Amino acid sequence: MDDMQVTKSNVCITTNYRNKSHMVNVFGVLQSLRKDGVLCDIKLETDDGTIVSGHKIVLLSASHYFCAMFTSFDESNKDVVNIRDFDSTALQLLVDYIYTGEILVSDKNVQDLLPAADLLQLDYVKGACAAFLQTQLDPTNCLSIRAFADLHNCLELLSSCEAYIKRQFLYIVKNEEFLSLSSQEMINLISSNVLNTPSEEKVYECVINWIKHKLCVRYDDLPKLMEHIRLPLLSIEYISINVIKESLIKNNPKCKDFLIEALHFHALKTQQIINIPQTIRNTPRKSGQKIILMFNELSKPNWYDPATNSIQVLPEIEVLTYPAAFALVKERFVFAISLSRRDIKMLDLSLHPFCWVSVVSMSVERLGSSRYGVLNDCLYAIGGHEGNDNFALCSAEFFDMKIQKWRMITDMSTKRCFSGVGVLNNLLYVIGGCSSLISFAMKSVECYDPCLHTWTPVAEMTICRESPGVGVLLGVLYAVGGVNKSGELKSIEAYTASSGVWSSTIPDMHFTRCNPDVLALDGLLYIMGGRHNCSNNECTFGSTVEIYNPHTNTWSMETLTKSLGCYGRNSGVVVDKLPYIINN
Repeated sequence: MDDMQVTKSNVCITTNYRNKSHMVNVFGVLQSLRKDGVLCDIKLETDDGTIVSGHKIVLLSASHYFCAMFTSFDESNKDVVNIRDFDSTALQLLVDYIYTGEILVSDKNVQDLLPAADLLQLDYVKGACAAFLQTQLDPTNCLSIRAFADLHNCLELLSSCEAYIKRQFLYIVKNEEFLSLSSQEMINLISSNVLNTPSEEKVYECVINWIKHKLCVRYDDLPKLMEHIRLPLLSIEYISINVIKESLIKNNPKCKDFLIEALHFHALKTQQIINIPQTIRNTPRKSGQKIILMFNELSKPNWYDPATNSIQVLPEIEVLTYPAAFALVKERFVFAISLSRRDIKMLDLSLHPFCWVSVVSMSVERLGSSRYGVLNDCLYAIGGHEGNDNFALCSAEFFDMKIQKWRMITDMSTKRCFSGVGVLNNLLYVIGGCSSLISFAMKSVECYDPCLHTWTPVAEMTICRESPGVGVLLGVLYAVGGVNKSGELKSIEAYTASSGVWSSTIPDMHFTRCNPDVLALDGLLYIMGGRHNCSNNECTFGSTVEIYNPHTNTWSMETLTKSLGCYGRNSGVVVDKLPYIINN
């Protein structure tokens, strides 16, 4: 029986087994021994006389602080060690944590627990305290929590506080705590380019209130603060009524210089000059949130907020009287190019109240060129057709913002109208379209290099597409929908420069869409509007937006609060959420 072989092989076979409860059970025993004072070889004494017992070997294994204490300093030979300026309750909780791996954080102990954990170098507990404080942020305490995070080098909490303060700016400046900020803290706050405020007037008012709170000691700080107020963005009416008459401003020569700068800016605005010199003080702050500025078939301005899936009319922008294509240049200038005539208007989002101003017309009439590319801060118009001419154009041109003129570029190799346009890797791609008003859609694609001034053919799409929507996201060029001789399309295909080919592995959209708007936002593609032949009175096309996630290769569909219609032409641009509609 003793010689019985229980395995069949002469080869040594090993398997590693892990008892997941072993360490928990061992430390449970150690904690029980510690509470009974069994084998404890160290007593930690706080200033109030509280004694916390423990085992040196356990404490030093969990804390670099205790490791140094018990191996490199005089305390290594002592049975009792006094830990000065240390809250006794916090010490008890932290020693319990070392034995159990659990910590109870509350609003009553967190201010003592975090610095204590920081001293003992218990990073997990410090992180837990910071995470707890992050959940407690509100306008009445965020400034104090930020100061606390800065004092104890809690970088993630500090970053969260600063983001929260900028986001809740309007509520924070109403609290007494705001008036106690230092001059440098005020500068750090109002110099931020991301400040959630409906108008620059609010920033100006908070600075004046802060100065007047302790006028005698803060008056000399006024010019340093005024430097960071974007005074030109205040309305001329507000400047006339509130700023010019403010004695603090009138009696300070440096502040008067800022006022003159603002008045000069408003004088330039009346001349409708596109190239107003841009400085930090006449550039609107960002809200930190992106929206899609939409124009429907009547060119009524709307904004779509992906966070709420809502679409609302934007009355601050006047209505155009003709359908147009839209493009955004320099994240600031919205160009509206008429689809039926040579009118071009431009809207500067940095100037409020908003006003469309006329821009010089293109060199060539380009009907059927409903998509425009933006490359190196220039607006490109590609192909199209002239008047009643059935044949498309191969010419192209761009609008030079510096001289405010259109300039011709090299002709394309193919005549195109109703094509899609996109920019990838600093190259301008023209996709599909047709060679005349009576011809079928094409699948050919070519790209323009602005450095070499040349057009180069690239791989053809897998199918022909006229009037496709085009979007670029994460280095991928997407051709979306369109129409060909088989009808309107719901298919998508994608092109990458590295592969040099078009892939049609993307699932179809829910709806067929001809000439849809394709916009990249926060790592997703938003497909909106376009034309959809619908004979069903209950069709939901006009009240939906389709969203493509490239990471999962899946589509989702959201219902809008307002319908865009099934047959209209829609166009949109992604912009920073305008400060004037933050609280709408």
